[in-house]
Amino acid sequence: MLLETTAGNIRIALYDETPQTRDNFLKITKMGIYDSLLIHRVIKDFMIQSGDTNSKHAKPGQLLGTGDFDYTTEAEFRLPQIFHRRGVVAMARESEKVNPEMRSSACQFYIVWGKIYTDDRLIAKVQERLDSATQGRVKLTPEMIEVYKTIGGTPHLDGQYTVFGEVVEGMDVVEKIQGVQTDKNDRPLEDIRILKATVTKDLPQAEKPKTKKKPLKGHQRLKGGANNL
Repeated sequence: MLLETTAGNIRIALYDETPQTRDNFLKITKMGIYDSLLIHRVIKDFMIQSGDTNSKHAKPGQLLGTGDFDYTTEAEFRLPQIFHRRGVVAMARESEKVNPEMRSSACQFYIVWGKIYTDDRLIAKVQERLDSATQGRVKLTPEMIEVYKTIGGTPHLDGQYTVFGEVVEGMDVVEKIQGVQTDKNDRPLEDIRILKATVTKDLPQAEKPKTKKKPLKGHQRLKGGANNL
């Protein structure tokens, strides 16, 4: 699929290994939900995030992050084959306090930038953080570590957010976006907008989902930025 943004085009390939997340993302895209939405959250050396349904007509400085639909999708973790290396696309979600099953947002997603972990001590620190967050469930394999040392990413998110695709064209655009100036809520000072999102695969028309009648208990936020490691 193709994201045409005010900063340039980003082409994404979706994984067959995460069919529920993939199909929901394609459905949402085909309904035109992403057209005119902002890339509303950017953290340098971490990620860029979009999909807030409230962002289409957001006023300058408006706090964003709670716009979503009235359902979530099942978590689809596929470690160690699919993980948070630079360039992958994953779904945001609410925190474990209100979402213990780590189910994904219906529409908010992020593209990973991250950083390159050349220091073995940093890798060890990330593993300690993963052990604490996942009760020892997630272990970085030698193959994953090699990718994080050479390509980069956000390993502290592994096994906690569903990764369902990757950028195949336009990483230069992602790099440009993740370096923009932001306000205290990580929203870019100058709006960056998805002009149009296009599915290259023909899908049947689907009924538009209902938006939440009540605000979420918390923003669709990830666990800290790269500087928190």
